[in-house]
Amino acid sequence: MGQQEKVSTSLAGAVSEGISASLAAVDAELDRRYPGDPGTRQPVHTVYVPGNAFDAGTIRSWGDQALAALDEHAPDAASFAAVLGLADDLAEDVYGRVRAKLEREPIEDLRVDFEDGYAGQDEDADAARAARLISEAYAKGTAAPYMGIRMKCMEAAVRDRGIRTTDVFLTGLLENGGLPDGLVLTLPKVTYPEQVSAFVRLLEAFEKAHGLDAGRLGFEIQIETSQSILASDGTAAVARMIGAAEGRATGLHYGTFDYSACLGVSAAYQASDHPAADHAKAIMQVAAAGTGVRVSDGSTNVLPVGSTDHVHEAWRLHYGLTRRALSRAYYQGWDMHPGHIPTRYAAVFAFYREGFEAAAKRLSAYANHAGGDVMDEPATAKALSSYLLRGIDCGALDTAEVDALTGMTRAALDRFAAPRRGDLTVTTDR
Repeated sequence: MGQQEKVSTSLAGAVSEGISASLAAVDAELDRRYPGDPGTRQPVHTVYVPGNAFDAGTIRSWGDQALAALDEHAPDAASFAAVLGLADDLAEDVYGRVRAKLEREPIEDLRVDFEDGYAGQDEDADAARAARLISEAYAKGTAAPYMGIRMKCMEAAVRDRGIRTTDVFLTGLLENGGLPDGLVLTLPKVTYPEQVSAFVRLLEAFEKAHGLDAGRLGFEIQIETSQSILASDGTAAVARMIGAAEGRATGLHYGTFDYSACLGVSAAYQASDHPAADHAKAIMQVAAAGTGVRVSDGSTNVLPVGSTDHVHEAWRLHYGLTRRALSRAYYQGWDMHPGHIPTRYAAVFAFYREGFEAAAKRLSAYANHAGGDVMDEPATAKALSSYLLRGIDCGALDTAEVDALTGMTRAALDRFAAPRRGDLTVTTDR
């Protein structure tokens, strides 16, 4: 052994203690406002179904319609790959996984809509029916992983109706077995943080009325107005909305068409890749980073219906928009029609299949201090493990193949993806 190095210091321990004391409030604020990603599964999409149209067969019907669209317009891997431009080495795998997904779990997140899409005559009855059907679906094992409603917003003209529908729906869930773990509520057209605060008060009142744990009910905030991005005083209102939710916000969902119309974008140019959309989502993304609130992209209103040529054109558009969103770290979007979900899953599966091997090898090299041709940092290791976990959760990747290439269990990947603040050194279990 070499000679032990002499270590000298110049400052008394009281200096460090004083600095720590001065930053105690900041440390607490960081932990409160930026707890990091919750580490739970994020669905790849949200499907909206009008409250008057939702029934016990909706999920299976969407899967069957999507499979029928494939049978008619892309009956094999080669034809589907030709439409979307999939590489030859991905075509069979992606096509097979898409069909299996449509048979097994066609919808990952379903929202029964009582806002823009609703055309019913008896909202009370439809909300109570939605609660009963969702409860029955979870009891039977036929539910989507995530389900809930979008109520009307907190604006004066529809506020009372939105509050009542929320109450009817949540009360119905409790009467039919309780609140499911996959419950999601979506508050639309939020313009002011005070509207978020008002919804928090509503949920608090419901929890107290039924003896539920405080904070049991969370919700998504839908961003559909320019004022929700930039407030009149020049601040980013969306960041204040996250704070106003008092830890209950789970997501920020971009509303493509309402937001575009709010800015005066002509109907023909309202799309999720418009510069105005990119600006809004970038602000949402920065505001949500580190808070545990996830960002969702919007949708396309070009439906894959009609002739095969038109279906293929709509598929290419939807596939391209989904791949574009994924590359920008928007891992969730909206799907408006059963014909959209084949290309949703094709885009998601191709995204993860294409990058899987490189990501797994980089993470393995990092975890084992093996070096390589890329010098990764702890934060990148977190991103690599999150990428692999997202691929597993949606069905793009198999646990066994990820295990084989990384040498890590699911538990080890989870620890890399969601480490404690300031601790990004994680062992692999092996």
